[in-house]
Amino acid sequence: MSLKDRLQAELKDALKSKNKIKLETIRSIINAVKNQEINNKTDLNDEAIEKIITTLVKQHKDSIEQFKKGGREDLVKKEEQELEILMQFLPEQLSEDEIREIVQKTIAEIGASSTKDIGKVMKAVMPKLQNRAEGKLVNQIVRESLS
Repeated sequence: MSLKDRLQAELKDALKSKNKIKLETIRSIINAVKNQEINNKTDLNDEAIEKIITTLVKQHKDSIEQFKKGGREDLVKKEEQELEILMQFLPEQLSEDEIREIVQKTIAEIGASSTKDIGKVMKAVMPKLQNRAEGKLVNQIVRESLS
């Protein structure tokens, strides 16, 4: 089942169960996908849809951080619930140890030796992780490994 089909099925489930947060979240994903398809004038594959969802995840994490700073626990809770739903549509995230292992292998392949090579390593390692790790965490691990 494609990710697009899965989103439609989950949307129907959310409608039937009257789960308002799930319904709103899935609709936002579908709208983002449709907007991107209109802009690109082509149907998106699962990988492109995962990238869109990853962007939405980043936005929700930023929002949670900002709402916590502002003392808006009600909005923090809502964003966390939506984030949980978004994560269901992404591949299982890699653990920090798994990311470190991939980063170490990539550093060895490239022959990177100093922090000047962070860009090269990031460029090589991110396609290997394919939406299974947050870029911020990967960058942090690469920096630690090269310093």
